[in-house]
Amino acid sequence: MPQTLERVSVEVGADEPSLLSRKFFDEMREPDGTVRRTYAALAGLLDNLSIDSLVTKQNAAEELFRRLGITFAVYAEGGSTERLIPFDLIPRILDRSEWDFVERGCLQRVKAINIFLYDIYHDQEIIKAGLVPPDLVLLNPAFRPEMLGIEPPKNVYAHIAGIDLIRTGERDFFVLEDNVRTPSGVSYVLENREIMMRLFPDAFVGQSISPVGNYPERLLENLRAVAPSGAEDPVVVLLTPGRYNSAYFEHVFLAEQMGIELVEGGDLFVRDGYVWMRTTEGPVKVDVIYRRVDDDFMDPLAFRSDSTLGVPGLLGVIRSGRVALANALGTGVADDKAMYVYVPRMIEFYLGEHAILNNVHTYMLRDPKQRQHVFDNLHNLVVKEVSGSGGYGMLIGPASTAEEREAYKLRVMRNPENYIAQPTLALSTAPTLIDGEIVPRHVDLRPFVLSGQETSVIPGGLTRVALRKGSLVVNSSQGGGTKDTWVLERVPC
Repeated sequence: MPQTLERVSVEVGADEPSLLSRKFFDEMREPDGTVRRTYAALAGLLDNLSIDSLVTKQNAAEELFRRLGITFAVYAEGGSTERLIPFDLIPRILDRSEWDFVERGCLQRVKAINIFLYDIYHDQEIIKAGLVPPDLVLLNPAFRPEMLGIEPPKNVYAHIAGIDLIRTGERDFFVLEDNVRTPSGVSYVLENREIMMRLFPDAFVGQSISPVGNYPERLLENLRAVAPSGAEDPVVVLLTPGRYNSAYFEHVFLAEQMGIELVEGGDLFVRDGYVWMRTTEGPVKVDVIYRRVDDDFMDPLAFRSDSTLGVPGLLGVIRSGRVALANALGTGVADDKAMYVYVPRMIEFYLGEHAILNNVHTYMLRDPKQRQHVFDNLHNLVVKEVSGSGGYGMLIGPASTAEEREAYKLRVMRNPENYIAQPTLALSTAPTLIDGEIVPRHVDLRPFVLSGQETSVIPGGLTRVALRKGSLVVNSSQGGGTKDTWVLERVPC
């Protein structure tokens, strides 16, 4: 008989503490101002460099990014604007013990999420056990009934996952959200490291910094590992929406690094129950599609009929097991911000373990009691759309006006199921070069988890940094930047 646990609930009633009353964890310095051992070598290097030389290197990094065409799109009313991703040349550093904790937590989380996705498209045991409300799954816009009963290769749905983490103390890491649809940002991890090695070659001498450059090779190995049986030399392609997508640079970069073809929907077609790629030498059968196109646009015969980005008839080939799709259709259920609340329960239910990485305390605005608590404390909370991304559609309570909060309440009341709320977190800070000064700025971390033949995490991942003083918003679309992330295998005594 399945185990039954009570629904997720939160204590309400007490006022939310103000962000201003909290202390921020400084990743470089102890409370007394001394440099932490992890940063000792970097601090010594910075002491030997003038601010002018650092600014010169920063400008050189910007020029390299411009030359490489590393841009992203910022969407706003009236269209989008292409911008260079801001890059800060002072790395964020973790020691091996810190990283081991993060790595174990991410591996556990993604393992549970993959089992959850298999379950909801098959026996739905977690729903039967009463651990997840049925409507959160079955009425979720990201749930794909077309995937019911389909057996993905090696039972993997989320081949590439990005787990967003924040840090509030020395050993206090929290998961902010899970990204298992088409997570982006790994190209910046690789390019940031390349630029750092060009500009600071001395920093890598005598320090054992975990490499990240083998990510494309590991990704390709995992993609080839999930090819349909019988594919002796699997053909892998990367499917992009095209050059107007915000992450197009990354699509080009990864395809080039893996040595695979970058294709658009019109380059592929279905014939005789297989997917084929058009080439100058004739059709080539495709075994694995690493897709960076949203579900709705993948097959106009199954989903949006007006889509020109996908491949007509693709779903039928997926259903027959003659092509593998990474990530699988329907994975979006697992990175819905309302579903996020239940991931610790998934870990307990499927793995029989307690979550290594804790969730951020989250309020479900579908619940009237929790919603009222959020409205009473809106000035100290962050409210998000459950399917939102990029920092769009959020209300950051401490940075809002009374008028904005009242307008947002009305917005929530029109569809409360579409919103969650969380405390304004005391994100840790890391040293950052701003206007010729090294100052603390808030950071988060997105490790990337690969699943296929085996499951692994790229050491370090993407550090995003809020460049504006006092800002907690790290999204590049909202003015944030990135840093290289170092994992030290050995820390000086």
